[in-house]
Amino acid sequence: MAKRSLLTRRDFIKAAGVAPTIFIPRYAHGASKELKILVWSHFVPRFDKEWYDGFAAKWGEANGIKVTVDHIGLAEIPSRTAAEISAGQGHDLIEWIAPPSQFEPSVLDLSDVVKEAEKRYGKQLSFCRRSTYNPNSKKFYAFCPGWTIDPGSYRKSLWKKAGKGGGPEVWEDLITYGGKIKKEQGIQLGIGLSQELDSNMAARGLLWSYDSSIQDAKENVVLNNPKTVEAVSYMARLFKESMVPEVFAWTAVSNNQALIAGRASYILNSISAYRSAQKEVPEIAKDIFFTPALKGPRGTGYNSEHVIYCYIVPQKSKNIENAKKFLLHLTDNYDQAMYSSELYNSPAFFDTPIPSGDRGYTAVKGAKKFRDLHNAWFSDDPFALPGEEKGKLAVLKDAEKWSTNMGHPGPANPAEGEVFATFVLPNMMANAARGMKPEIAIEQAELLTKTIFAKWRKKKLVGGKG
Repeated sequence: MAKRSLLTRRDFIKAAGVAPTIFIPRYAHGASKELKILVWSHFVPRFDKEWYDGFAAKWGEANGIKVTVDHIGLAEIPSRTAAEISAGQGHDLIEWIAPPSQFEPSVLDLSDVVKEAEKRYGKQLSFCRRSTYNPNSKKFYAFCPGWTIDPGSYRKSLWKKAGKGGGPEVWEDLITYGGKIKKEQGIQLGIGLSQELDSNMAARGLLWSYDSSIQDAKENVVLNNPKTVEAVSYMARLFKESMVPEVFAWTAVSNNQALIAGRASYILNSISAYRSAQKEVPEIAKDIFFTPALKGPRGTGYNSEHVIYCYIVPQKSKNIENAKKFLLHLTDNYDQAMYSSELYNSPAFFDTPIPSGDRGYTAVKGAKKFRDLHNAWFSDDPFALPGEEKGKLAVLKDAEKWSTNMGHPGPANPAEGEVFATFVLPNMMANAARGMKPEIAIEQAELLTKTIFAKWRKKKLVGGKG
């Protein structure tokens, strides 16, 4: 992640215009003229100061609503959410960047907001839906207006010297060529094996690309199987051939720092590392290129979405109606969010028509929907440095095809959320990399996973039988 996240990412998972009249009914306690929003401190500083705060304020002024926006470090969001829900007071909207499924019993069902958004803007991306919907309770415990892509980032000059100038295409390339780069050029590959967010997502991408997963589509635990053994064995080989022990102690910012400092040949991360390099080390930025999800031995390739923006409304919110109106207004203007985040944010509703008026960016010829902007900006990056090769971000245009949600191929249920929060998968991978037999590492992970699933299954918030 970007440099700004240095003090916030480590412990994260531990614990304007006038809005149109909408369908949402008034609640007895939801008719006030206030709205209190709690959001994370974005990795692109200009997003908060130059866009989001002003965007929310203008909407409030146009609707006679006093809007308060508070920014908070990621590490504080889980405990702050729990505290406010326990106290029955606080913010009306709270933004997470991962599915907050464990709070389902204490938040409002936002099915009406999703229904109205799809009526206006077309279908929501399927993995955004699976990140906020529980098919067992039939409840949308959160609303997702956008997400962040998680490509691979590689140093082209290093890979070209190793004989693979186009960068890695399959996971095995990270050993074949990444190992060669480490041996001949002295630069390691950067995938974390520690208790942090990026390690968690990398472990999932590897597992999915090897045709395995924690659960199946019906929410049965299926982690312990031969394909998982294959994936975990691969990670042990990858560490030995291409990485160094520091990855066992990495924080989520470590892969960014290594890439920007010229100490990593490849990382799995959003484009934030690249954006930071553009500002801090332009020559490194010009050498950074991107790959879609790497493919496993049978041609499957998935990466986890890097960030999934999930807004929750606590059941005891005093401003429910205003919260719902704002979510739809934000969705309607997510093109501005994408541009103001320097393309870090992507919309969850690609078919949204581009509203008229000043959008805060130069109009894109022929663009009528958010997908048009998405593709045009990734084809010709408006934030590229002078002299940079054009089209570097073009591989991100179809990212929704190789991106998926926590819990794939099922939903991001509360059990999956707890498995994520307790770092079961990166611990499993790290144990094997340190020398434990993959089968034993997997057995330990399976025991923890089944215990977690059983707990949530008793609460009828997870399906399946095993």
